[in-house]
Amino acid sequence: MKKITLGLAAVVLTVGGAGAALADHHAGKRGPMAADANNDGIITLAETKAHASERFTRMDANGDGAINREDREAKRAQRFAAADTNGDGELSAAEMSAAREAREAKREERRAKRQAMRMERLDTDGNGALSEAELKAGQEKRAEARSERRGKRGEMRRGGRGGKGAMRMLRRADANGDKSVSRAEFDAAVEKRFAKVDTDGSGTITAEEREAAKAAMKERRGKRGERRGNRGA
Repeated sequence: MKKITLGLAAVVLTVGGAGAALADHHAGKRGPMAADANNDGIITLAETKAHASERFTRMDANGDGAINREDREAKRAQRFAAADTNGDGELSAAEMSAAREAREAKREERRAKRQAMRMERLDTDGNGALSEAELKAGQEKRAEARSERRGKRGEMRRGGRGGKGAMRMLRRADANGDKSVSRAEFDAAVEKRFAKVDTDGSGTITAEEREAAKAAMKERRGKRGERRGNRGA
């Protein structure tokens, strides 16, 4: 039976998942609202720290209290070990196929959950069906969400795609420049970002503050676009 060596197979298993380390989603919620544990539409500093703590734990794959290159290697090793069901240090075609099917099954499960959640959000009267008004309201919200996602994709393109973009984000938190983000550095970066949005210093981020932060980001993107256009003129 054809075998794939450890080095190549580890790379194959990593394709498509390198940028997941900093993905900010929880229970179907994405972006800042993923931290809103009690679903009241307001994000507290405590909620933000709790959510960030979960993210740090996921990224700290080897559990040494820091996020660095070793964690990426540990993640690759974990994915390889999960696919190498007979533990012989190599992946057969059958094992590769089984790993791919398992990933597809998980993706399908996530899609089904998202669809159920969308139905629940749109069905505002709770009758189990969608009226024309409910559909129209949903379309308007999706259009707004698409616009926001386009802005975020633009930010990711400027910071680098996939794992490279994620690591650049982590490097900003690396205060001492040792190419490793400690828990203290990570927490400090989280608090700094929270404080930037919490403009009134209340310890909470309201919908109004989130909108103001998005507007400020859009303005910054526009100015950067103007500068690039002026340089090219």
